[in-house]
Amino acid sequence: MPVQEIDITREVCPMTFVRTRLALDRLQSGDVLHVRLLGEEPWRNVVRNTESLGHTLLSDETGPDGTRLLAIRKS
Repeated sequence: MPVQEIDITREVCPMTFVRTRLALDRLQSGDVLHVRLLGEEPWRNVVRNTESLGHTLLSDETGPDGTRLLAIRKS
Protein backbone atom coordinates (compact mmCIF):
# COMPACT_ATOMS: atom_id res chain seq x y z
CA MET A 1 0.00 0.00 0.00
CA PRO A 2 1.86 3.10 -1.25
CA VAL A 3 1.90 6.22 0.94
CA GLN A 4 2.01 9.79 -0.37
CA GLU A 5 2.40 12.96 1.71
CA ILE A 6 1.37 16.57 1.23
CA ASP A 7 2.05 19.60 3.40
CA ILE A 8 -0.78 22.15 3.43
CA THR A 9 0.29 24.06 6.55
CA ARG A 10 0.63 27.29 4.54
CA GLU A 11 -2.72 26.92 2.75
CA VAL A 12 -6.06 28.45 3.76
CA CYS A 13 -9.55 27.12 3.20
CA PRO A 14 -10.87 26.15 0.74
CA MET A 15 -7.46 25.38 -0.80
CA THR A 16 -6.69 22.97 2.05
CA PHE A 17 -9.34 20.59 0.83
CA VAL A 18 -8.74 21.30 -2.86
CA ARG A 19 -5.08 20.25 -2.54
CA THR A 20 -6.10 17.21 -0.46
CA ARG A 21 -8.71 16.12 -2.99
CA LEU A 22 -6.31 16.53 -5.92
CA ALA A 23 -3.75 14.37 -4.10
CA LEU A 24 -6.39 11.73 -3.33
CA ASP A 25 -7.55 11.73 -6.96
CA ARG A 26 -4.03 10.71 -8.06
CA LEU A 27 -3.97 7.69 -5.73
CA GLN A 28 -5.25 4.17 -6.29
CA SER A 29 -7.97 2.71 -4.07
CA GLY A 30 -6.43 1.50 -0.81
CA ASP A 31 -3.45 3.89 -0.97
CA VAL A 32 -2.78 6.17 1.99
CA LEU A 33 -2.32 9.93 1.93
CA HIS A 34 -0.56 11.70 4.81
CA VAL A 35 -1.73 15.29 5.13
CA ARG A 36 0.18 17.76 7.30
CA LEU A 37 -1.95 20.78 8.21
CA LEU A 38 -2.23 23.59 10.72
CA GLY A 39 -5.33 25.04 12.36
CA GLU A 40 -8.78 23.98 13.46
CA GLU A 41 -10.70 25.12 10.37
CA PRO A 42 -8.49 23.28 7.84
CA TRP A 43 -8.65 20.16 10.03
CA ARG A 44 -12.47 20.25 10.20
CA ASN A 45 -12.84 20.85 6.46
CA VAL A 46 -10.38 18.17 5.36
CA VAL A 47 -11.77 15.52 7.72
CA ARG A 48 -15.43 16.29 6.96
CA ASN A 49 -14.96 16.40 3.19
CA THR A 50 -12.75 13.34 2.86
CA GLU A 51 -15.16 11.27 4.94
CA SER A 52 -18.13 12.56 2.93
CA LEU A 53 -16.38 11.26 -0.20
CA GLY A 54 -16.13 7.81 1.39
CA HIS A 55 -12.44 7.82 2.34
CA THR A 56 -11.28 6.58 5.76
CA LEU A 57 -9.42 8.61 8.37
CA LEU A 58 -6.85 6.16 9.75
CA SER A 59 -5.07 8.43 12.22
CA ASP A 60 -4.93 12.00 13.48
CA GLU A 61 -1.82 13.04 15.39
CA THR A 62 -0.82 16.44 16.74
CA GLY A 63 2.87 17.34 16.75
CA PRO A 64 4.68 19.42 19.37
CA ASP A 65 4.61 22.42 16.99
CA GLY A 66 0.79 22.28 16.72
CA THR A 67 0.68 20.78 13.23
CA ARG A 68 -1.54 17.79 12.65
CA LEU A 69 -0.76 14.76 10.56
CA LEU A 70 -3.73 12.91 9.13
CA ALA A 71 -3.53 9.52 7.47
CA ILE A 72 -6.36 8.99 4.97
CA ARG A 73 -7.03 5.75 3.08
CA LYS A 74 -8.54 6.27 -0.34
CA SER A 75 -11.74 4.30 -0.88
